[in-house]
Amino acid sequence: MSQEPQSPARQGRPSLTASMRSSSFLREHQQYRPPSKPENHYGIDTVVEDLQATSVSPPREISPFNGIPSVDNPPKIVDGQSHELSHPNCTPLPGSSTNRLIATLFYKSTNPRVSNAIPSPQRMPSPKGSGQSPSVRAADSDLPPTMAPTSKLDDFPLEPPVAEPEPLDHLYGANVSPMCIASFLHLMSTFPLPAGSTDLHSSHRCLKIDQSHQEHQPTVVELTLSPAPAMDYLPLKDLRKHELIYRFEREWNVDVALRADTLWRRYPRLVVFDMDSTLITQEVIDLLAATIKDPPDLAARVADITHRAMMGELEFDSAFRERVKLLAGLPGTLFNELRPVLDVTNGVRPLLKALKRLGVKTAVLSGGFLPLTSWLAGELGIDYAHANEVVIDEQTGKLTGEVKGRIVGKERKRELLIEIAEKEGIALEQVVAVGDGANDLLMMEAAGLGVAWNAKPMVQMEASSRLNGHSLLDLLYLFGFTEEEVKQLSA
Repeated sequence: MSQEPQSPARQGRPSLTASMRSSSFLREHQQYRPPSKPENHYGIDTVVEDLQATSVSPPREISPFNGIPSVDNPPKIVDGQSHELSHPNCTPLPGSSTNRLIATLFYKSTNPRVSNAIPSPQRMPSPKGSGQSPSVRAADSDLPPTMAPTSKLDDFPLEPPVAEPEPLDHLYGANVSPMCIASFLHLMSTFPLPAGSTDLHSSHRCLKIDQSHQEHQPTVVELTLSPAPAMDYLPLKDLRKHELIYRFEREWNVDVALRADTLWRRYPRLVVFDMDSTLITQEVIDLLAATIKDPPDLAARVADITHRAMMGELEFDSAFRERVKLLAGLPGTLFNELRPVLDVTNGVRPLLKALKRLGVKTAVLSGGFLPLTSWLAGELGIDYAHANEVVIDEQTGKLTGEVKGRIVGKERKRELLIEIAEKEGIALEQVVAVGDGANDLLMMEAAGLGVAWNAKPMVQMEASSRLNGHSLLDLLYLFGFTEEEVKQLSA
């Protein structure tokens, strides 16, 4: 009987082992392959199937820290963080002086910018024939900034309007975001440093946070830069007006206040205010003109002269005399009737209370009228008050349209600021001047710090600092106070 041939033994089931795997299909089929190296990253299949064959290096032993950190004895790595000692904010070495720059960033939450690319659906174009100027209609419309503001050739501008930078706070948050700070530090690193300096060091403090949101994002941040950019190349006065700074402010919707880090920055002793549109939200002379009904266009004429004078288009002294003449015949008791109408600017009362607690003297130098200025100073507890004195006829008790003595214009305001500082024995470096109009520029220039408060465009560019918020209490952040300290001072 013939034996049947035995069938060959069945082979094992083919399987894909770890040695046949690769972390990349492209790596297997690319024309050039680098020398084979152990993979630094293992896939999940490899980890599950070949965990025993995988050698994991034991954690490196951390030696305890001993001694004082120095070049010879550097600090050790603790809990995965590298600790390093630097001295940019310490007292300077013998023979040198402090050279730091303080940059305070204020987010303008009350004045958000609309994206250039995406029109805002909430803002509708102004109706035709509304009586507004083309610039005002363009600001209220959804038209792109580069679109022609008119179809008439005679009214067309000589040059096309410049496109505004795209607002970045729409992308990174309506606050002083980390990306905003990083962008500012990168901007400052482009300016040359003083001779002998190689690195720019920085530190920051969040002075105020937005408590209306759960994230509590900062809205006022103070940055300390060391060293400051080379002053012989770019003085601080020119740095404040630099085009890159202005563009950064427009991109991130912030105000940047740059100050040298000196002792006087933190310890002011005299703060001088303008009155109209600063301590109060109105212009007193416009309130007086509004009471005159005959002729009916008088209030509009006075308001136009006031606006042009504040913009610097008219000489203030002559413009003020012209407006006072238009008020001839008004009863002198009208100043008392306007007292309840005055609207004190938000934050003024707690600001003055805080300044009193700090022992700071205050003054109001107004281009308005002395009766109202003196009364308001008494109500707010301001130490000094100076303004214009109008002539009142003794027999009729009405305004004659004349002014007594010198006009409190831009030159007189500077003189009064210097006189008050000398009387109190205060150095001008410790004087702060706050105003909004062109007639405030000279006193701002004389003071150690001039602050433009929601000011006219020319004043914004010329002042050493500018605030465009909704509360004048923000002035305290320029001195380095935190929100907690501001609340304690104004409580």
